[in-house]
Amino acid sequence: MQRRAAPKGMRAMRNKRIFLLGIAVTAIALLQMLRLAWLQWLPHAPAAAKATHYRSESVGQRERTLVLDGGRADFVDRSGQALTGKTVMALAAYPVSRKSGEYDEQYERLAAILETRPEQLLFWLNSLKEPSFYYDDKQGRPGKQPYRLSTDQLAQLQELRLEGIRALPYRERYLAPYPAMHALGYISQHPERIAAVHGDKLPLGRWSLRDQIGGAGLEKSLDPLLHGIGAVSVAHYTDGMNQSLHGLDMRLLRQDNPYYPLRVVTTLDLDIQTRLEQYADSAGLKEGAIVVLDAQSSDVIAMVSRPLYDPYALRSEGREMINRAVHAIAPGSVFKLVTEAAALEAGRTHLNERFHCSGEYGKYGLSCWKHGGHGTLTLQEALAQSCNIAFATLGERLLPGQLQHTADRLGLGKQVGWHSDGVFEPLGQPLRLLGEEEGGRIFYSLPQQRDGGLLAQTAIGQRDVALSPLQAANLMVTLLHGGIVQSPRIVSELRYGNGQLLASLPSQQLHSPHGRIAPATANALLRGMEGVVASGTGKSLLGTKWPLAGKSGTAQTLQDGKERNHQWFVGYGPARSARYAVAVVAENRLPGSSNQATLLFRGVMERLAEGKRG
Repeated sequence: MQRRAAPKGMRAMRNKRIFLLGIAVTAIALLQMLRLAWLQWLPHAPAAAKATHYRSESVGQRERTLVLDGGRADFVDRSGQALTGKTVMALAAYPVSRKSGEYDEQYERLAAILETRPEQLLFWLNSLKEPSFYYDDKQGRPGKQPYRLSTDQLAQLQELRLEGIRALPYRERYLAPYPAMHALGYISQHPERIAAVHGDKLPLGRWSLRDQIGGAGLEKSLDPLLHGIGAVSVAHYTDGMNQSLHGLDMRLLRQDNPYYPLRVVTTLDLDIQTRLEQYADSAGLKEGAIVVLDAQSSDVIAMVSRPLYDPYALRSEGREMINRAVHAIAPGSVFKLVTEAAALEAGRTHLNERFHCSGEYGKYGLSCWKHGGHGTLTLQEALAQSCNIAFATLGERLLPGQLQHTADRLGLGKQVGWHSDGVFEPLGQPLRLLGEEEGGRIFYSLPQQRDGGLLAQTAIGQRDVALSPLQAANLMVTLLHGGIVQSPRIVSELRYGNGQLLASLPSQQLHSPHGRIAPATANALLRGMEGVVASGTGKSLLGTKWPLAGKSGTAQTLQDGKERNHQWFVGYGPARSARYAVAVVAENRLPGSSNQATLLFRGVMERLAEGKRG
């Protein structure tokens, strides 16, 4: 049967409907395309304060990173032992959806492994907004460093299968009990300082205001070189519902460059440093410092400062932040070495001169520490007995400039730590390794007229005089070298990550515009310090493994309006073939208390004489 054709009018109407439908579909598709384009390319910061750009939100949902290693250069001691940087295994968690009641048994097992309560663990996991390591105070470090996992805990964790939870290698910066913390310094977030120092690098992405920057010590002086080229992170991927994307799982993100991070080779000896820190604490040094220098090179072998600070709990106003090894304070009778040197150099005395001490100087309210006095003694005996009367007498014979210039020739009254002579090429700027070192002083301002009282008190190490333990220990090295002053060095080399040498920091001498003291003067002071131990104020140092030489000192001071004493002992050993020069100071001790610094000096020398431990 033949089919009849549709009337012409009906065909036209149908074609029109198809045409209109096509236009509508095309319009809808075009609107969708425009919408997608707007989402991707138009405004990146919507007007609403809490709104987030859709593209950023998409990325945030699929990738979350956790820093394992900041990529900062590490410090090692002179034999290559690590002073910073240790990799430990820690528990990491990522914010993923965790349904109530799901995997309850495994979470209970995890809590048992971590020795915590399941509800406490789940509260932490459910409150996560960003990836985080697990912290706990069972290791005595609440909120400081991630909880370290033991080998047994790691083995138990391998049996669990929990979303967004992994054991990951974490790089601890500072190694408890924090050896040489004041010398190494610390890092912290300091956006204002980053903007001031590295503002030109912020637009280039080489620095971020969230980065950590060196705040003291070597961490600060070498900071531009220590920063590295980027952190090592691990990324965890989730979908828009915050569920793990199992195909991607976790991925390590790092900059591969064999030259970084750098390695800083210090002159410190970790074994000696650790032993002396333990000894200082066991001997009760509350406030003070111990400095040990190599008697040949003046390199810093150990630098102890107390009280110690915690690099993970910094207090900007805390007294523990002061590096007392480079903090200048009144030296007391230690300065009599300078007074004798100035008098000998100026021809104002000679080794056979005799002084009479009755106990009272008769003016300026000055008296000798020994009630009734020392009687008649020679210059060498006066140094051995630390006689105030003899040295006040010498002080009044001198001009202020003679004391000032002699101190300068001995490396006192100024910074002596290693510094570059101009631009240090790797940094592109001058470098001073111990930037916090205080130069100290002899006079607040050099007197233009003779003032007998000022000269007498200065000669015995009081009034305006201030030295640091580093400078005092370096004075010993200077005398051992016949008056040649060297700059104590605490870093010897900078090396690339592959071991290649970046820069060497050679030993250097420190010259004075006033020349140097005569070798005969230096020798006289050395013999005088041997007398201090043989028959003077340091007789308690007899009977040690090494014969020792040195000079004690006690300086009066005030702390919070109360009278206190700074107690010193500086010296070297063995006496006739010195290996180490040592300065010890115990600050703010009660008047009348025994000289703790002398006791500590003996203990330090005994530990140095023991040598390396196997």
